[in-house]
Amino acid sequence: MSPTDAEILSREPLSNEAAAWTKLVKTTYKDPNGKLRTWESAERRTRPANSLVDGVGIIAILEKPTGPELLLQKQFRPPVDKVCIEVPAGLIDAGESPEQCAVRELKEETGYVGQVVNDGSGVSPLMFNDPGFCNTNLNFVHVSIDMSKKENQNPKPELEENEFIEVFSVPLLNLYSELRKLEKDGFAIDARVGTLAEGFEVVRKWKLW
Repeated sequence: MSPTDAEILSREPLSNEAAAWTKLVKTTYKDPNGKLRTWESAERRTRPANSLVDGVGIIAILEKPTGPELLLQKQFRPPVDKVCIEVPAGLIDAGESPEQCAVRELKEETGYVGQVVNDGSGVSPLMFNDPGFCNTNLNFVHVSIDMSKKENQNPKPELEENEFIEVFSVPLLNLYSELRKLEKDGFAIDARVGTLAEGFEVVRKWKLW
């Protein structure tokens, strides 16, 4: 089975009462001129109590003799009806830190055992995915994967019954061009991956180092 084997069969409206993971909200607020306005948005129902963050995106780097490679995934996403190119990611469990969540989700989704980078840059600032539409947020967590370790020689994912994920990696230096190729092949590019690649392009174009 492959993520590309998935197929949309129907779409229909969903009420807040029937929704398990999300809800629609109308917010009334006062703008800087004092005028009352409303805003429609979505909210997650899955954020743990007493947590400020929904989940993590994992920048997992494979340490290879030929150079660092970024671990990516192919996963079918029904809202866009396409297989998306994504970094490993997942929702935080109650009582979990972003670091703990990243290591756990990486192992479950890819089989790799990694270590959070501990040079002070291991966890990003809290980022909001699409603040004009929803309140979903995340921390990026930087994880290094030592390919010389035995547990990373033949990684075996621990996927849930409803997960169909294909894992692959690309050289960091080639990320932007590889995403262009994948887009031409019909894949959708997750904004977290695309933004990372665009950052590399900004560095290259402006010769920042």
